[in-house]
Amino acid sequence: MTRDNSNSILQGPIVKEALKESFVKLDPRKMFRNPVMFTVWVGTAVMMAVCVWIALGEKSQGSLVYNIIVTAVLFITLLFANFAEAIAEARGKAQANSLRKTREETPAKLIQPVGEIYVNEVKLVPSSQLRKGDVFFCEAGDIIPSDGEIIDGLATIDESAITGESAPVIREAGGDKSSVTGGTKVLSDKIKVRVTTSQGESFLDKMIALVEGASRQKTPNEIALTILLAGFTLVFIIVTVTLKPFGDYAQTPVTIAAFISLFVCLIPTTIGGLLSAIGIAGMDRALRANVITKSGRAVETAGDVDVLLLDKTGTITIGNRKATHFFPAPGITEAALTRAVVLGSMADPTPEGKSIIELAGVDPATISLNHPRYIQFTAETRSSGIDFDQTRIRKGAADAIRRICVNAGNRFPAEVDTKVKEIAANGGTPLVVSENEQVLGTIELQDIIKTGIQERFDRLRKMGIKTVMVTGDNPLTAKFIAEKAGVDDFIAEAKPEDKMNYIRKEQAGGRLVAMMGDGTNDAPALAQADVGVAMNSGTQAAKEAGNMVDLDNDPTKLIEVVEIGKQLLMTRGTLTTFSIANDVAKYFAIVPALFITSIPALQGMNIMHLHSPESAILSAVIFNAIIIPLLIPLALKGVAYKPIGASALLRRNLLIYGLGGILIPFAGIKLIDLLVSLFY
Repeated sequence: MTRDNSNSILQGPIVKEALKESFVKLDPRKMFRNPVMFTVWVGTAVMMAVCVWIALGEKSQGSLVYNIIVTAVLFITLLFANFAEAIAEARGKAQANSLRKTREETPAKLIQPVGEIYVNEVKLVPSSQLRKGDVFFCEAGDIIPSDGEIIDGLATIDESAITGESAPVIREAGGDKSSVTGGTKVLSDKIKVRVTTSQGESFLDKMIALVEGASRQKTPNEIALTILLAGFTLVFIIVTVTLKPFGDYAQTPVTIAAFISLFVCLIPTTIGGLLSAIGIAGMDRALRANVITKSGRAVETAGDVDVLLLDKTGTITIGNRKATHFFPAPGITEAALTRAVVLGSMADPTPEGKSIIELAGVDPATISLNHPRYIQFTAETRSSGIDFDQTRIRKGAADAIRRICVNAGNRFPAEVDTKVKEIAANGGTPLVVSENEQVLGTIELQDIIKTGIQERFDRLRKMGIKTVMVTGDNPLTAKFIAEKAGVDDFIAEAKPEDKMNYIRKEQAGGRLVAMMGDGTNDAPALAQADVGVAMNSGTQAAKEAGNMVDLDNDPTKLIEVVEIGKQLLMTRGTLTTFSIANDVAKYFAIVPALFITSIPALQGMNIMHLHSPESAILSAVIFNAIIIPLLIPLALKGVAYKPIGASALLRRNLLIYGLGGILIPFAGIKLIDLLVSLFY
C-alpha cells in the first residue's frame, strides 16, 4: 500500500465517486439504518406529495415555488449527509484499489513434496492454486505470492507495497521475524516459505475488506449515540405534532412545509449525517498511520484505554543490548570464561548473542566440536546453551542458572550474586554462565533508553493512562529502567502467563488494557487485552490474536493508536455538542416566525429580526443543509487532540463547540435571510 501523503481531504476522483454514491444511498433500505436521516427522507417524500397536491389546485399550503424550494433543500440535506458517509468510504475504496494491484495473479514456485521431505523440484503455478501448508520458493526479484512463514533461508524484503516504506527489511527462518506477506518483493537471497492462510483469508484480502468498510460494524458508543439521537428525534416529533393544536387555538394556520421544516431543523441532523463518516474516518486515520484495525471497535476502545503494556526492549530502550564486560567468578580465569561464553553463544541468533561473541574476539568457526546439541532459549527456562561430549554449558538469567547449579548440589558464589545485583542496579542486564553446573562468571549487557521516551510517557500520564513496562530482566534492572524512563509500573522476569495475569487483574478492576507484541508467546496476552496490536513482522499467531496490526513494526506505535482512538471519541463528542447546540438558534428562527402575526408578544423572541415567516423557514433549512458539508473536513480529519484531563477537555469542548454551536447558526441564518429576502 502506498502511503498517501496528500493533505487534500476532498480529491477529485474520490469526490466524483462519493457524489454518485450519495444518490445510491437514497435507497430507503439503506436510509433506514440511520433513524435521524430516515425521518428527513420521509419528510422529503411528504413534501414532494404536498407539491403535487398544490399543483393540483390546493391553496392552503402556500405557493408552489416556496414548497418546491423547501423540498429541494430537504433533498439536498439528504444528499449532503449521504455524501459525508460516501466520501469516507470512497477514501477507503481508493486504498483498496491500490491494494488490489499488489494482489494481481502472481506465479508461485511450488516445491513438490516427496513423502514428508521437500525436494528441489519446483513447479510454476498461479498463486490462486496455493493452499495452506504448501511450500514455495522465492529468490531475488520474485513477488511473494501468499502469506507464509519462512522455513529455510534469509532474504531482504521490499514491503513498500504494504507498508508504504521504501526501506527494505530482513526476514529469516526461526524467531519472530519469519513472517512474510503476499504482494511483497524479495530483493536478495533465497527463501522457502510455508503458506499459512487459505485462499481469501490472506492479509491483503483482510486489508481490502477492512479499508472498504465491508467488515465495519457499529461500535458500542456509536450504537448508544444512535439510540440517543433516535430518542431526540422521537421527542421532536411529539413537539412538532403538538404545535398543531396550539396553532388552531391561536387561529394561526401552519403549513405542512413549516411543520416539516421545524422538525428537520430541530432534530440533530448534523451529527446524524456525520456519524458514520466519523467512524469510518477513525479507521482511515489508523490506516494512514499504517495500522490495520480489524474493527472500528478496536480504534474506539483505544481511546478509552486506562493501562498500556509496553515491552522494554525496542520500545523504551533502543534494543540490541550489547555485551560490555565479562566478570569471571572467583578461581576462574578470564580465558576459561571467554571460551565458555563463545561456546554458549554459538547458536544464539539474537543481537545480544552476536555481541557476546564480538566482545570475546573469538571466531566460533575455528572451534571444532563433536556432535554438539544446541539448547535454545525459552521463556520458561530463561537460559540457553550447548551440550557436547561430557560438557554442558548454560547461559541465562541469574536465578535460572542458580537453580541449575543448586539442584546439582553446587554452590552459587556470593561474589557472583553481588556482581549480578551491581550490574542490575546500574541498569544493565546480567547473564550468568555455568559449565557442568559450576558457575564460571557473569556477562554484563547494557541498553540505552530512547531519547524523548520520558516526554511521551508524561503525555500519556496527562491522558490518565498508566504505563507498564514488561521485561525479562531481573527486578533490580527493571526498577532502574522503569524509574529512569518514567513508567508507572513494571513486570520483571515476565513470562507469558505473567502478562496474562497482569492484564486480567487490571480488567477485573474495571480498566481497559492495551498491549503490543510480536511473538507467538505474546498471542495469549494480545487476545486477552482490550486492544492488542501485533507487529507485521511478528508471527502469524500474534497477528491473528491481536485486533490491530502495525505495518511499520514500530513498538511505540501503541501510543499513536491511543491518540487516534481519543481523537475519534473527541470528534464524535464535539460534533454531537455542536449539532444539539445548533437547535437553539433554529428554534428562535422558526417558532417566532410561525406565530408572530397572531401572537405579537412573541416579537421579543424574534431576536434575529428575520424578514418574513417564509424567509425565516427557508433560511433555517438552508443553514441546516449547508452546515453538514462544511463540517465534513472536520469529521474526516478529526478534532485536534491535546493531552489534557477529561474535565478540562469537557470544559474546552463545551466552550468552543457548545457556544460556537449556538452563535454560528444565529449569524448564518441571519446572513442567509438577508440573501433570501432579496429574491423572495
